[in-house]
Amino acid sequence: MGRNLQNGVRLRPVDLARGHGLSTQAVRNYEEAGILPAADRTAHGYRTYTPLHAGALRAFLALVPGHGHRTAASIMRAVNEGAADEAFRLIDESHAQLLEDRRTLRAVESALRDLDPATVSEPALSAPGGTFIGPLAGRLGIRPATLRAWERAGLVRPSRDARTGYRVYDEADVRDARLAHQLRRGGYLLEQIAPLIAQVRAAGGLEPLETALRDWHGRLSARARAMLTGAAELEAYLRERG
Repeated sequence: MGRNLQNGVRLRPVDLARGHGLSTQAVRNYEEAGILPAADRTAHGYRTYTPLHAGALRAFLALVPGHGHRTAASIMRAVNEGAADEAFRLIDESHAQLLEDRRTLRAVESALRDLDPATVSEPALSAPGGTFIGPLAGRLGIRPATLRAWERAGLVRPSRDARTGYRVYDEADVRDARLAHQLRRGGYLLEQIAPLIAQVRAAGGLEPLETALRDWHGRLSARARAMLTGAAELEAYLRERG
């Protein structure tokens, strides 16, 4: 494929596909989706591509890891339609989202530093079958209405007793309620607490969360670097388009 590009020889779908580990159908699909410019056709109706199409494919595949498939496709469509400003706006939105994700991570880490380990690790409040809203609220020193508000905000997710319909809080719910209570006392807003609770649930508790946070840092850094790679390939494609 490198020889074809250097000599400016027309490329077949299979040339583009093999060079990027894709199927020829994927290349055709990308063209139909507007990710690649429209291909010329031979007298017999076969597609022929050029180095410009190869550049478009490289740019798209480089954009995907940092921006996601949908946004990367939208960026390429905008460029191919001559709407570069729209492409740049989409890129700006991705960077803004990455920055917001970093802020969320910092808030989670800050919230964890503010937690009192003694409070978090104290014996469970729930009985083997769970506890009801009144006893839990009383133990935490809050009103049942507060627990209901936390439930609406997604901070706790009690089940319902099949016979009475009352809320039942299991050990994980009690843990989340403790976290929410302590962080609220520290001045955190419900919308700031929600990401932390979500991370605790995803990690399976507080102890595994440290590893999850390191992984989160790694994913954000990888995404940021992928955005740089995507930007370089997109700039090269823009230069090729003139």
